[in-house]
Amino acid sequence: MTHIAVIGAGQAGASLVAKLRSEGFEGDITLIGAEAVPPYQRPPLSKAYLLGDMTLERLFLRPQSFYDENNIALRLSTQVTAIDTSAKTIAIGDELLSYDQLALTTGSVPRKLPASAGGALGGVYTVRDLADVDAMAPHVTEGGRVLVVGGGYIGLEAAAVCAKKGMHVTLVEMADRILQRVAAPETSDYFRALHTAHGVDIREGVGLDGLIGENHVTGARLSDGAELACDMVIVGVGIAPSTALAEAAGLTLDNGIATDAQGRTSAPDVWAAGDCASFPYRGHRIRLESVPNAIDQAEIIARNMLDAGVEYVAKPWFWSDQYDIKLQIAGLNTGYDRVVVRDGGTARSHWYYAGDTLLAVDAMNDPRGYMVGKRMIEAGRSPDPALVADASVDAKALMA
Repeated sequence: MTHIAVIGAGQAGASLVAKLRSEGFEGDITLIGAEAVPPYQRPPLSKAYLLGDMTLERLFLRPQSFYDENNIALRLSTQVTAIDTSAKTIAIGDELLSYDQLALTTGSVPRKLPASAGGALGGVYTVRDLADVDAMAPHVTEGGRVLVVGGGYIGLEAAAVCAKKGMHVTLVEMADRILQRVAAPETSDYFRALHTAHGVDIREGVGLDGLIGENHVTGARLSDGAELACDMVIVGVGIAPSTALAEAAGLTLDNGIATDAQGRTSAPDVWAAGDCASFPYRGHRIRLESVPNAIDQAEIIARNMLDAGVEYVAKPWFWSDQYDIKLQIAGLNTGYDRVVVRDGGTARSHWYYAGDTLLAVDAMNDPRGYMVGKRMIEAGRSPDPALVADASVDAKALMA
């Protein structure tokens, strides 16, 4: 009987195996995960779960019973040590597991502070998996002092939770502004003002020279010469695709595990999906770090494993929750030359254009603007910027 193995029990891996069964695959399926718990949602880790508003069981994508009932062998706390694409085997310690088809959904790993900068001290955390958040959660308490390193979305979400918990929060961003890599100055300005209003001390254009402490962090030295005291540090300086297994197996890498439009890697019968995979998109090669991409790409690959022959057409969208603001992002803003602001008071959105072509939308508490922008981007249509800027024009009218 055909055996499909999936390495990586995150959102992509869980979506892939579920899709295989819903598409009628009756062969053997093994889903291998390094963590001790079934596949779970990651976005709530730095928000609802860290706040204590979501239980562990609610994090799980599906209960253990789903895997049992669908005859999916879920191997947890399991480290794959090597892949032999010629012999079609996976090494798990001394055990060799044969496969007919293999999917890599290994996700990504957080970038950490080097030990020379104090990254090995106690009280220094990243926000990537359940163990990270479980370790830091007891220390996120009222009156504590936390330094957040990195002004991207993960850093800002962590800062928001800490501020809501009554901590004294300082956030440092080495670039000239927060969100510089991913958003326009208008969006940076919006979230800077939001965090400042909640008491967060944001320092832009300031890096971290090193942390202070013997065994546990007690402070930090900043690149501008300042020193500050802190009880804990949260590092949010980005993630990198988890490609070590693929590289050792000889797979082609290009900003992740390189796949074709259908999800195939350079090795026969080996596929990749999610944060770890790069794929063709509008004449370029991209890698998307998002839940929707992980789900959609994994489900396409599941179908292609069963010979559907379907190309993956990405529809990029993302979100972030900070305080009472829900940010929804549609499209990719790469190459924009102007931003049109639609200010409806409590609802606000920023529309990215390249010439007359709409590329992306950042919508803050503006679900209507987000949905209209998303539909138009996916349809290859662009609303008149003058109408976009006029908040008195109903968002749906922009599609006329």
